Amino acid sequence: MANRVRPLVVTEADRRQLERLQRASAGPAGLSRRARAVLLMADQVPGVEVAARTGYTVVQVSRLRRRFAEQGVAGLTDRPRSGRPPTLTARQTARVVARTLAPPPAGQTHWTTRDLARETGVSHSTVHRIWRAHGLQPHRVTTFKFTTDPQAEAKIHDIVGLYLHPPTHAVVLSVDEKTQIQALSRTQPLLPLRPGLPARRTHDYRRNGLTSLFAALEVATGRVVGACRPRHTGADFLAFLKQVARRYRGRELHVILDNVSTHTTPAVAAWLAGQPTIHFHFTPKGASWLNLIEAWFSILTRKSVRRGSFDTVPALIRHIEAYIAQWNQHPTPFVWTKEPAEVIRKAVRRKA
Repeated sequence: MANRVRPLVVTEADRRQLERLQRASAGPAGLSRRARAVLLMADQVPGVEVAARTGYTVVQVSRLRRRFAEQGVAGLTDRPRSGRPPTLTARQTARVVARTLAPPPAGQTHWTTRDLARETGVSHSTVHRIWRAHGLQPHRVTTFKFTTDPQAEAKIHDIVGLYLHPPTHAVVLSVDEKTQIQALSRTQPLLPLRPGLPARRTHDYRRNGLTSLFAALEVATGRVVGACRPRHTGADFLAFLKQVARRYRGRELHVILDNVSTHTTPAVAAWLAGQPTIHFHFTPKGASWLNLIEAWFSILTRKSVRRGSFDTVPALIRHIEAYIAQWNQHPTPFVWTKEPAEVIRKAVRRKA
């Protein structure tokens, strides 16, 4: 005679609670999984099928059935784990935190959990828990830079004002050059993406030359004008400026630039003096990140250049031009949200 399992009895109230637990995204994943298994059993799905759908073993499904039958929904919650709970005094915690904030041993730049565990006499997992509880991340480091430009505040107000409140009937352009883009070719062909495998490439490469990209980002629309040139001299920058001026002939232009020397050569200054509708706005020294074109250059690097393989510089230039054309089909403007005062607080060091 076949072994028949008695159907699991689930009340309407229990079913509603189980369905809520199954859908919950904020609770423990194990509880959602157990609720799904019980619902399947309540629908008279065989235990073998329940195990296949939920990833449990048949024995675990049987245990869940018994737990629910004896305790209801409450029986599905995580049970206390065996073993003695960890004991950690407040003094030990304070010592770990204090040592974390103190300099590491000579020759090291930062603490690791295992180094600090040896130092403080606790386990490395305990150090990790304390770090998480106190928001300590010795393995991470971020960068910052204060501008030393004496006119920094005025320049920040000027440029952020262009982003937030651009002049009526004028075009605001963010202009810069990305220099020395390398045409690198891998020594072996790339292995393409496959199910279960990422794309693969060799670690070694050949250098096939350089190009520099001059680019102008139209702040209001996100459209980009770009030109690749062999060098990045003042003459190259002036040639690009003339290209931009022809594109926006008859429009008032406000051009945001950083302080690189090619932007202020005598030839550029002389040309600008004869262009009454073109106005330069320079970022503070040491604060070129204020120029929005830098964000677009970052996207270009990640999505177009870094993973490419180019046998020649012309191939690299065609690749960049194709990306710019594709970008301009669906341009995405960068929306500046910070007020000048907030930028100044973070970028300008006040004298005591």
